[in-house]
Amino acid sequence: MAKPSQFGSAITRGLALIVIPALTMALQSSGIQAQEPQPPVAAFRSSVDLVRVAAVVRDHKGHFVQDLKARDFEIVDDGRTRAIADLQNDVAGVSVAFLFDVSGSMEGRMPDAREAATHVLNWLDAERDEAAVFTFDTQLDERAPFTVGLKALPRSIERLIPFGATSLHDAIAQTASRLGTREGRRRAVVVFTDGVDNASHMKPEAVSAMASAIDVPVYLFGIVPSIDNPSEANSTVERSALTGTLANLATWTGGHVFMASTPGQRSVAARQIVDELRHQYVIAFEASGRPGWHPLVVRARNKDLTVRARSGYIAGQSSPTAF
Repeated sequence: MAKPSQFGSAITRGLALIVIPALTMALQSSGIQAQEPQPPVAAFRSSVDLVRVAAVVRDHKGHFVQDLKARDFEIVDDGRTRAIADLQNDVAGVSVAFLFDVSGSMEGRMPDAREAATHVLNWLDAERDEAAVFTFDTQLDERAPFTVGLKALPRSIERLIPFGATSLHDAIAQTASRLGTREGRRRAVVVFTDGVDNASHMKPEAVSAMASAIDVPVYLFGIVPSIDNPSEANSTVERSALTGTLANLATWTGGHVFMASTPGQRSVAARQIVDELRHQYVIAFEASGRPGWHPLVVRARNKDLTVRARSGYIAGQSSPTAF
């Protein structure tokens, strides 16, 4: 297993060579000031230069919409409408990477994190879905490899005692990279964390760029008590990383943040994550011939429908899939 310094530097070198120069070039050409937070970029390459975008569609009541065709969507690539080359909503199986924060700040919260993960496992299909389990503090550890039909967490998770600093951003990046090799499935990283990060080499924007580039949405399960949950009426916290930078990270990848302080909230959030993966559309269109970052808008022609998808891609270079 790589040491913390190796873990951070390996990721940083790979991403710096591929993602950061393209993002910097795009920011300079668009006239946006460097200090302003920017959405991430996503790159997809194939033999015909197709960009693939996973999208979730809901109606005004929040219900999933499943019966849409290519003609029902509109793709706006850097202000220009693109023709849709392909649309699929029947991808078989789900591949989920469970990522547990076991740093010192999670002391006393691991039982809630294990409960949340068990809820997600219970919603997976034992015949076709697969899951893997990872933990991290300042380094990433694999506790269970990708396994079809995994229905219980490994015993090592129960014996863990949270300790040490937190490299949350780095761990998400490396886990997404591993998940990127699981082809032919709807994929996601599900992170169980309190949102604290005090040792990462990578910024949230760079992590979301990398995860988007390999078509991996990131879902964050906020394991916090009610008093620290900004969505609760009795909370004394107005904002946290889970409602700020980490929320942006999740959104830019096509994922979401769930603040879960009670067993009921954890159960509902778990089902929603799996439901979203089951109801994804995968939309493909031809990449622009202009190299660099492209802001991307995916929307339904029916204005009563809401679409959530990643926010951009890089044209003219390969995706960073390994570090």
